[in-house]
Amino acid sequence: MKLHTYFRSSAAYRVRIAMALKGLDYDSVFHHLRRGEQAIEPYRSLNPQKLVPALEGEGPVITQSLAIIEYLEDMHPIPPLLPPDPAGRARVRSIALSIACEIHPINNLRVLRYLKTPLGHDEAAIEAWYRHWVAEGFGALEAQLSRSPDTGAFCHGGMPTIADCCLIPQLYNARRFDCDLNPYPTLLGIEERAVALPAFAEAAPERQGDAEA
Repeated sequence: MKLHTYFRSSAAYRVRIAMALKGLDYDSVFHHLRRGEQAIEPYRSLNPQKLVPALEGEGPVITQSLAIIEYLEDMHPIPPLLPPDPAGRARVRSIALSIACEIHPINNLRVLRYLKTPLGHDEAAIEAWYRHWVAEGFGALEAQLSRSPDTGAFCHGGMPTIADCCLIPQLYNARRFDCDLNPYPTLLGIEERAVALPAFAEAAPERQGDAEA
């Protein structure tokens, strides 16, 4: 398998975590997002969305991080990243989607660049935008997880799930923008336990072949 990735892409980071948890081997194909390498050939034809990640090698090219992870879950079900019961699976997907669809899209690179050019906002305004939406999303997620008996060592129970694959990269990105994470002790506790696992450490941005200081 080949995973098209960029070390700081939180979407690609999610997939790297999932693949590491499942012990899957793959080759990394790097695309430097800040240099626009995802928008040029041959990658543009492979993924017309011009985004990472994309997975190729076991069939049709698959794009979108959660679709990739669900595909890997179907093809390589051990260890599972979804609970066995329908309610638990729905809860895990809900947590993952709240991050991948509510927090991440309005704070990704192309949105932040559009705020700057052509909209003309300065760096202070852009960083304020980022922190506002992180606080909105993490505040809701902290309340959801802290009040639920289904939350355990991880987002759902005692083993990592797709939800944790989404949470850890979003916390990483939040630190890059100096977001105050102190109001989210439940999220930070999950993170502390997750990053102690070899799979999460292996998937970390600083461990990737294209990592930059």
